[in-house]
Amino acid sequence: MADKKESIGEFAYIFGIISIVLAFFTPVAGLIFGIIGMVQSRDSKTLLSMKGKKLSKLGIILSIIMILIMLAVGIYSGLNSLDLLGA
Repeated sequence: MADKKESIGEFAYIFGIISIVLAFFTPVAGLIFGIIGMVQSRDSKTLLSMKGKKLSKLGIILSIIMILIMLAVGIYSGLNSLDLLGA
């Protein structure tokens, strides 16, 4: 039983790291991986799963920030392209 909890902790830790990396390149995927890491880390109370939970939270926060930045840049550039067309 301890092996299963340790493997779940490793799984959550890996997904937390992946969510942070993907937050900068594809924020939606980073958000999904962060949520999966959070769900997996709550099943186990090992040290590795607690670290995975922290990394997943960070990945979720970074993903949300990057999504908001991408939306703001998209809206801004869309409005500027309308100004260039004379609308």
